[in-house]
Amino acid sequence: MTDAAELRTRAKELLAAHPPATTDRLDFLKARFDAGLAWVHYPEGLGGLGAPRALQAVVDAELEAADAPDNDPRRIGIGLGMAAPTILGFGTEEQQRDFLRPLWVGEEVWCQLFSEPGAGSDLAALGTRAVREGDDWVVNGQKVWTSSAHLARWAILIARTDPDVPKHRGITYFICDMTDPGVEVRPLRQITGEAEFNEVFLTDVRIPDAHRLGEVGDGWRVAQTTLMNERVSIGGMRIPREGGMIGPVSRTWRERPELRTHDVHQRLLKLWVEAEVARLSGERLRQQLALGQPGHEGAGMKLGFARLNQEISGLEVELLGEEGLLYDDWTMRRPELVDFTGRDAGYRYLRSKGNSIEGGTSEVLLNIVAERVLGLPSEPRTDKDVAWKDLAR
Repeated sequence: MTDAAELRTRAKELLAAHPPATTDRLDFLKARFDAGLAWVHYPEGLGGLGAPRALQAVVDAELEAADAPDNDPRRIGIGLGMAAPTILGFGTEEQQRDFLRPLWVGEEVWCQLFSEPGAGSDLAALGTRAVREGDDWVVNGQKVWTSSAHLARWAILIARTDPDVPKHRGITYFICDMTDPGVEVRPLRQITGEAEFNEVFLTDVRIPDAHRLGEVGDGWRVAQTTLMNERVSIGGMRIPREGGMIGPVSRTWRERPELRTHDVHQRLLKLWVEAEVARLSGERLRQQLALGQPGHEGAGMKLGFARLNQEISGLEVELLGEEGLLYDDWTMRRPELVDFTGRDAGYRYLRSKGNSIEGGTSEVLLNIVAERVLGLPSEPRTDKDVAWKDLAR
């Protein structure tokens, strides 16, 4: 069993063989992956050592102290947090070898082709079709709200392969090359002025069967791994005290005494405590993850993340008064990542409105928490045993 002392030794050996100050960033990251220090709980040869997940912090601390480069995790968050665990759980050995290393070092950005104009909250109602032709699948349809599609080389994609069975049972999971003919990415301009999301049109896109994850028709089960990891990556991020949205409004309160009122003070104290509770709950969730795969508790974390962000950003705008109504830049651009704390209060207020939609709407997550975590009765579902092709649309 690999322990903390061995990991420290391995990290020091990596630093000695590839000094961060003189080694190309990408070369260092590749060497780290090959040494099994990328994600230590993954198997040997796939960036890990089969060590306990909790020991990743030991490696990260050693490398951070040596000012070693990281893989810019915010930029490649979909690949790291969603695609990688799904490929590890359901991919073939060849798929794992081909995709995990360039994904982790950041050579290739990933996106997620799940939601559709008619299948967002009810994702299993998706209508994008994949039809088998020899060794390929021909895919036609439209996806929407796709973060990073304008940057991505690869996408995780779910499509309907059997319309004659109930909606959850006729879905198959694929890896789609975003550079293939027939893939068209169009920007979706948001209320912030940016186009960080996209809509993606798929016209006769050919995906080899070798890029299928899991069995034909078992895509919904595979997608659950992706979705549970997505909610943890959104709601359970590791942040320091006063990290995230509570940080800027707390600094404003301390630095601008002329803006203070008793009422705002009481509300800020309440939200500060709730943000700290959420942070510590996220830490506990990550410790639980060290013992296995994420469960549905991540849905609760993501719920709290969305509500807190919206309440905190609203309070910040109110605290700033007329200044809070200003907005720094409406320029249409397609950013590489979302920077909640690097912009002004107006941006935070507008962008946080999307937190209760992306990664699963708050309404759907409430149902998940009620049914899967609390064990309450399921809502009646009249379409549960109806073939997808017979559903009203």
